[in-house]
Amino acid sequence: MSEKIQVASSKSTKLVAVKGMNDILPPDSARWEWFEAKVRHLMARYAYRNIRTPIVEPTALFVRGLGEVTDIVEKEMYSFEDRLNGEALTLRPECTAGVVRAVVEHNLLYEGGKRLYYMGPMFRHERPQRGRYRQFHQVGAEVLGFGGPDVDAELILLASSLFKQLGLRDIRLELNSLGQPAERLAHRAALIVHFEQHLNVLGEEEKRRLHTNPMRILDTKNPAMKSVVESAPQLLSFLGEASMAHFTALRTILDANGLPYTINPRLVRGLDYYNLTVFEFITESLGSQGTICGGGRYDYLIEQVGGKPSPAVGWGLGIERLLELVKEQCEPMAALTPDAYAIIPDVASLPEAIRVIEALRSAGIAVQMHASAGEGMGSMKSQFKKADSSGAAYGLIFGVDELALGQVTVKSLRDGVGAQRLEDLTCVAQWAHTLQSTH
Repeated sequence: MSEKIQVASSKSTKLVAVKGMNDILPPDSARWEWFEAKVRHLMARYAYRNIRTPIVEPTALFVRGLGEVTDIVEKEMYSFEDRLNGEALTLRPECTAGVVRAVVEHNLLYEGGKRLYYMGPMFRHERPQRGRYRQFHQVGAEVLGFGGPDVDAELILLASSLFKQLGLRDIRLELNSLGQPAERLAHRAALIVHFEQHLNVLGEEEKRRLHTNPMRILDTKNPAMKSVVESAPQLLSFLGEASMAHFTALRTILDANGLPYTINPRLVRGLDYYNLTVFEFITESLGSQGTICGGGRYDYLIEQVGGKPSPAVGWGLGIERLLELVKEQCEPMAALTPDAYAIIPDVASLPEAIRVIEALRSAGIAVQMHASAGEGMGSMKSQFKKADSSGAAYGLIFGVDELALGQVTVKSLRDGVGAQRLEDLTCVAQWAHTLQSTH
């Protein structure tokens, strides 16, 4: 028996996007394309390869990987039951767990470690605000199968290089080490003792986390708890020799590369899967939501989702928030414009005109064709007006007389140079080649 889906609005009601899930329209989409091209080029230079995982994953993947007592799992996930088979599914709130699931499922580490990156939409039911939406987009880089501090450093340098490529400034790096599970357990016990001595200033959220995830209390935004958090035991004091050696080696590599950083002993990140290195890149230009990139090592996540134990480290950054910073700090992007606008006075000229236009496009020339409205092509005056507003440098005039002689008229739309007739398709190709070489 089929189930009918109830739709609250009438057929005449204008439908709009879901709150916090936004359309990306021209000309803004050009900035996204520019950014994505920068990312792909940089990832190729670092020998990272692209991975694309499903938007929908089993809910258990995130509960197991992120931790049950996290804001994402408790409050923010878009989870639902498949109406056909009852399977518990979730729109991915982040991509690391999905990447790890794919690596395990397809046995990608059989031949050795992998350097991977992803770009795509994520979903969290948060209160929409500047640069933070319910459907948002992330770029992430993940290195799986390598346990040394050298890959931690490489990932941090990769992110720093991306910010430089984008022309961003005033971004600072904060580092910490979360050590290993046994070290965190000792620190956890000390935190509980410390916070139990200050129950009078703990908020309801902090009290709830006290015996489930006390490290998250260090990340509280409650101003009344500032002094209590600052006086709490520091995890760095509980690190053993191996953990401290890893952290020191990472810092040595960053120092050798001239990348400044600050050690922040309160930096814990918001997900349960981290160990050893954690880091954030922070800006003061986006208000209180200053973190634009964060990540760290997650050596136990692969085993948690059913794979053989293997080390891993990675980071993620929000594209919307980063592009807000680009708009604030960088020069405005030049508008995307075609090289030429095809002016076609007569419908009868369309077959031959489009043949020439396609040849130009094949030669690498961007041509915007004047399109008919179903009732003729419009006047020459109106077509020239649209050609001018398109931003094209040249107008290509496919008049009946020109085409009868196998010619196309090329007119500069920007510098006042007179029109010239190109005698045949070979001349058009030569003109296109000359134009292409000046790009």
